[in-house]
Amino acid sequence: MISFRYPLFKKPILNRFFKQCLATGILLFVGCTSHAEESVAISPSAPPLQWSEAITRTLSKNPSLIAFGFQLSAQEARVQQAGIKTNPEISLSVEDAFGTGNFSGMDQAETSLGISWVLNGRQRQQRIATAQARTSVLEVEQDIHRLDAAATTARLYINVLALQARLQQTQQSIDLSSDAVKVINSRVNAGNSPAAEVARAKVDLSRRLLEHEDIEHELDIARHQLAAHWGDTDTVFSEVRGDIFNLPAPSNYSDLRARFQDNPRLAHFVTTERLEESHIALAKAESKPQWKVSAGLKHIAATHDQALTAGVSVPLALFDQQQGRIAEARANMELSRAEREAERVRLDAAVFGLHQELLHNLHLIKAYRKDILPQLEVAMKETRRAYDLGRYGYVEWQTVQRELLDAKNSLIDASVAAHIQAIEIERLTGVAVTPHAQIN
Repeated sequence: MISFRYPLFKKPILNRFFKQCLATGILLFVGCTSHAEESVAISPSAPPLQWSEAITRTLSKNPSLIAFGFQLSAQEARVQQAGIKTNPEISLSVEDAFGTGNFSGMDQAETSLGISWVLNGRQRQQRIATAQARTSVLEVEQDIHRLDAAATTARLYINVLALQARLQQTQQSIDLSSDAVKVINSRVNAGNSPAAEVARAKVDLSRRLLEHEDIEHELDIARHQLAAHWGDTDTVFSEVRGDIFNLPAPSNYSDLRARFQDNPRLAHFVTTERLEESHIALAKAESKPQWKVSAGLKHIAATHDQALTAGVSVPLALFDQQQGRIAEARANMELSRAEREAERVRLDAAVFGLHQELLHNLHLIKAYRKDILPQLEVAMKETRRAYDLGRYGYVEWQTVQRELLDAKNSLIDASVAAHIQAIEIERLTGVAVTPHAQIN
């Protein structure tokens, strides 16, 4: 099994979840590169793209991920700000000066120079803890964005891979149509077939050529969309490597369901609850009176004496000024728990549906490989033989050709759908899908 390691996350569960998705399931469609030589290169001078390169470019250059990184930088600054201590205050006061009688001038003045500071170490530590809890929430959100970006890259990569397969399939249909034109033309020249048949064969060939051109345009667009996902405006690869027919083997639904807790979307609600808990702790800490102490030196001008001064100021906690914030945080905690349960139910339903659709597409692929395509190949050979013997006309031969090509395109459609469904299952659960399973 192909695996790649990226030092993405600090949290063990999310790190394990993301690595597992990238290393196995999201890579499932590039597990085998034996058919890479059959892909049609758009630009021979450009190198082919490997999946490891695509995911590396996405995680390092995706514009949305880069933008989100600045949110984390801003949050780091908020943590730093929360830990800044309150500056002390210096005060200077003069009493008994510039009055009347004996208190005129400065002869009887008392001058005090002091320093005071607020004792809020507990509140400061709790502000730091709250800011760090918010950082944890943003880190989980970053995990979600990275996982979504990787899944989007996978879908875009599959789209390019599928179009490459369709382009190859269309080229085969052109070869068949070209051969048919030659065979029918020979029969018309020999007087064994009407001239209308060669005209119809040439029309069919022209349609195949137009279809080939259409897919080339679609492939060029898909390649640019893939490159744009990591911020490149110019496509710098000729093709993508992989085998669209290297199919996943899904886990049991019960195993998938048991892994929901590894989903970062559910982890986001857990970290949000912890953030609200820290808000409650901060509100309780700030509801406590913050003592203010002071100390200084007094100068008495009348006697030319000095004396030390000291004081303490304690606010009267007659009213709880944080009760509203505490109630709000508790309500938000309950809201987060309710939303987590709703998300768990939604994930359960979504994964169940995707799992059933994946099983259905794997069943279709098996039927096409074992029954439909082999029988159509036989029908194709027998119809061609009957046409050469004059037993069938061009219409019968062309009909079987189209049925065979349509069946091959249906096989591509089912393979693409299976890969997309497997990727979405992994994005929602974190359960890897084995990439080397074959449909027998």
